[in-house]
Amino acid sequence: MTTDTPHGSHASVTAHPLEEPDPLWGHPLVIASNRAVQRLRAADRRRPWVLDTAVVIAAFLLFGVADLVHDGDRHEAALKFTRLPVAGVLALQAGLVLPLLWRRRRPSATFTAVLAVFLIQWLLGAWLRADVALLIALYSLALHGRLRHLPWACAAMAGALALVAVRLSETVAVGDALFFLFNAVVAALALGLAVRIRRSQLAVLRERAARLEIERDQRSKLAAAEERTRVAREMHDIVGHNLSVMITLADGGAYAALIAPERGKEALELIGETGRQALGELRRMLGVLRERTDAPEFSPQPGIAEVDALCDRIRTAGPTVRYRTVGELDALDRGVQLTAYRIVQEALTNSLKHAGSDTRIHLLLSIHDAQLRIGVEDTGPPSGTKRPTPVNQEGHGLAGMAERAALYGGSVSAGPRSGGGWTVHATLDLTPLAGSPGGTP
Repeated sequence: MTTDTPHGSHASVTAHPLEEPDPLWGHPLVIASNRAVQRLRAADRRRPWVLDTAVVIAAFLLFGVADLVHDGDRHEAALKFTRLPVAGVLALQAGLVLPLLWRRRRPSATFTAVLAVFLIQWLLGAWLRADVALLIALYSLALHGRLRHLPWACAAMAGALALVAVRLSETVAVGDALFFLFNAVVAALALGLAVRIRRSQLAVLRERAARLEIERDQRSKLAAAEERTRVAREMHDIVGHNLSVMITLADGGAYAALIAPERGKEALELIGETGRQALGELRRMLGVLRERTDAPEFSPQPGIAEVDALCDRIRTAGPTVRYRTVGELDALDRGVQLTAYRIVQEALTNSLKHAGSDTRIHLLLSIHDAQLRIGVEDTGPPSGTKRPTPVNQEGHGLAGMAERAALYGGSVSAGPRSGGGWTVHATLDLTPLAGSPGGTP
């Protein structure tokens, strides 16, 4: 495919195929695991205390029970520590493990409580496997707590680990002890921060997806509203013009039938021709809206060349129309031609509707200074007759002309003409369309 460069040249762009997803994600075990995780998260949102209780129970069963079992095969390093009674061990284990119930709601308080019990235990010279609760509390603080609390928590951990390293110095070198202890702390801290960052990214993605969905719905509504406006404008131009001509011809034919029956017959024929033309344009318009499996055959959109036929139809209704052009109008973009045709059509229809069949209309289309200028003037109704004023109408015709002109950076003005009658002036800017393909607005 090609894209336009800033200088108007074309640069080829190679379309890269979408990368295939990792087949691992389609494995049944991965799918089952994802479903289990989703169900677990849903259950946790409903009853968060269940997971917190499960963490406490699991920590006690995995690490606390082993501290209560005194067998002869214990590591000799453990024999150098103080052997506490069962009640003392249970009390320290409760102080280490039970605060984990609040690890998500009060992570800073939980870490402080567990650290305090940890320091008391090591000051007593006791060694417990339940000390792993301190790493769980640090992980929870990194995941759920305030980030400004992490520096002092890390400093407190460093002091506590230094105490442990000194206490283990009789059996393990201080440097080796600090290395392994700090590795465990860094792992817990890094895991908590990684999970926190991942959750934040997912939250941002979900928010962005929701925002994009809202924007998509809004764009759809705006597109639908714009399409309804366009269709209403086209229908107004087609139906309003042709009905105005038909009504004028019908009134004239009814009057002529009493004086010259042959004129009444001519009026009926013109009404039929105008009606068939309106029906054809309506079918073309509705065919665009109707979903069809085969490609419909539509007549081309009207342009400057059809303005002559438009003036002829207006003349058949009675008004005298003088049409003049200046410049190469046939070379204009098709979209500009359609816009000009619709503006002229609406202006002539308004003159016929409000000035009557005895008015004289002057129509001028000219190109000047990269602008297409449209002027429509009528002399108004016969002298002594007041120009009718539309009652309870919203001015769709003038608004439609202004909307069409605005598509090409133009404007429309309308008002009374000096000496009687009405005038409509419109300008369309042709500069932005230089070198662009033709199209309809």
